[in-house]
Amino acid sequence: MPSKVYSAAIVGLDAQIIEVEVDTSYGLRVFNIVGLPDKAVQESQERVQAAIKSIKLSPPHHQPLRVLVNLAPADLKKEGSLYDLPIALGFLLESKQTKFNPQNRILLGELALDGKLRPIKGVLSIASMAKEKGFSEIILPKANAPEAALISDLKVIGLESLREAILYLEGKKEISPFRVNLEDFLEKPEYPVDLAWIKGQQYAKRALEIAAAGGHNLLMSGPPGAGKTLLAKAIPSILPPLTFEESLEVTKIYSITGFLPKERPLINIRPFRSPHHTSSEVALIGGGNPPRPGEITLAHRGVLFLDEFPEFHRDVLESLRQPIEEGKITILRAKHSLTLPARFTLVAATNPCPCGYLNDPEKRCTCTTSQIASYRRKLSGPLMDRIDLFIEVPPLKYEKLVAPDSEYLSEKIRKRVESARQIQRERFRDNRKISTNSEMPIQKIKQHCQINPKSQSLLRKYVNSGKLSARGYHRVLKVARTIADLDNSKKISFEHLAEALMYRIREE
Repeated sequence: MPSKVYSAAIVGLDAQIIEVEVDTSYGLRVFNIVGLPDKAVQESQERVQAAIKSIKLSPPHHQPLRVLVNLAPADLKKEGSLYDLPIALGFLLESKQTKFNPQNRILLGELALDGKLRPIKGVLSIASMAKEKGFSEIILPKANAPEAALISDLKVIGLESLREAILYLEGKKEISPFRVNLEDFLEKPEYPVDLAWIKGQQYAKRALEIAAAGGHNLLMSGPPGAGKTLLAKAIPSILPPLTFEESLEVTKIYSITGFLPKERPLINIRPFRSPHHTSSEVALIGGGNPPRPGEITLAHRGVLFLDEFPEFHRDVLESLRQPIEEGKITILRAKHSLTLPARFTLVAATNPCPCGYLNDPEKRCTCTTSQIASYRRKLSGPLMDRIDLFIEVPPLKYEKLVAPDSEYLSEKIRKRVESARQIQRERFRDNRKISTNSEMPIQKIKQHCQINPKSQSLLRKYVNSGKLSARGYHRVLKVARTIADLDNSKKISFEHLAEALMYRIREE
């Protein structure tokens, strides 16, 4: 009768139970792993044999055995080194070198040649799945224990070696379940830029506040050196902290991609991703074989900042259209289909022309008409229609640069943003899929964005003149709703709508 222990596989951002079945029979010395293993899983046999030998037990190649390891379900591709520990324990169980009850236990871990356990990726997703499936215990490398312990009501056993795992499972050594105090892992934010340090640009700072409060997409345009990048870097300082549920979402993503800091198993600061304009489409939206999360997923619940916006390849920019609209990206390949979350706020910066000085009162633009037209064509109409706020960032005069620091402190703005976000949480408390005004579907816009006749007349003028598309009309209403929330107003006034339109209508 083959032995069977339980492990897990990562599928996208979720996990699935894997049954590790080990069968032995006398014959030629063969060690086969089946069930669509990748190269790392196939190499597991060498690590397992060396680890078992190092703890003075009898590995497969010391016996005339044919060893067959089956990773079920067989049609799901298995990746990574997390199967080393379950394969080793499954073999020792099958060869009667140890005895324990494998039921209701998930086993994970990469083995070093001396039998030590090394950390793995994706532990948070696996622990969450284990609890949902009714498993009571998860056994894994000690370095991964804090991450797994974020899931309550799950017994987490962190181990340092294969020998320790055997002693624990046989009941010869007691190991206390790992528990965490969340306060120990909550990082105190250290913001690199405070809005008060940025001279002038009150108009842009107000737009940043609105974007942060409602999760709205923002495009800044201005000459080189005007402060666009600095303004973007100040956005994290006015964003509210992640809720615990959002922290778990983001932590899962960073755990699976291997970007989770070892000393901090919980991410509680909103991501700020700023990929270079030479980034490929796969790097930005995700993909590969097998598919992996891209920058838009790493920016989930945070900010994706694209500097030198028109310098990105057009195909890369066009691929952003669906994620911006839906808050997720579906990657289809011949053998894989993967849906990843991508609920981010897009902040982009661009120059008005290739040289950057178009319409500048002091410097002459050196670009030709065709160069300017080609530069602007990189940003398509459908993509621009998904931007909520357009702002000009003008160059600063000397008097502004030497003026005292602004009183536009990030801390004060962040409090207003948090208050507006709290209003939105209350508004959408019956729908957990919506957290900010920017995520409202049309039926919610009709319910929460009622406007008076004067405001309707103003919007009618812009829609009928072609300056506002149907999508633009709904986005203006959502921005107006956010401005009203910042004013702690239950109704959208004419002034709120007028300000939202001011940020939306661009002068060509």
